[in-house]
Amino acid sequence: QVQLVESGGGLVQPGGSLRLSCAASGSILRINAMAWYRQAPGKQRELVAVISSGGTTNSADSVKGRFTISRDNAKNTVYLQMNSLKPEDTAVYYCNADVRNRRGNDYDYWGQGTQVTVSS
Repeated sequence: QVQLVESGGGLVQPGGSLRLSCAASGSILRINAMAWYRQAPGKQRELVAVISSGGTTNSADSVKGRFTISRDNAKNTVYLQMNSLKPEDTAVYYCNADVRNRRGNDYDYWGQGTQVTVSS
């Protein structure tokens, strides 16, 4: 089994910054892509940013230039640095990882979610 534990959410004023972290643990042979998604009230979950095992990144147009995804493979951890936050960034943010376990099987795992609220 694999667990993803997120941290770093909270309340921030517009224009402020937050850094989310997500650490994976358990029966891990290798972590392939890692990503952050978000879901605002009444909306579908959407992809925010993704990073490959080699460090190639992609992000949603709505966050380009403001959010940066990165990872530390030695720590099995992915980060999301969020700058210039806007009220429309308010959502529950979820970590996602494509993990190959020690049996050689690939599975998709999700974190429990962390609330980010941008408000004055």
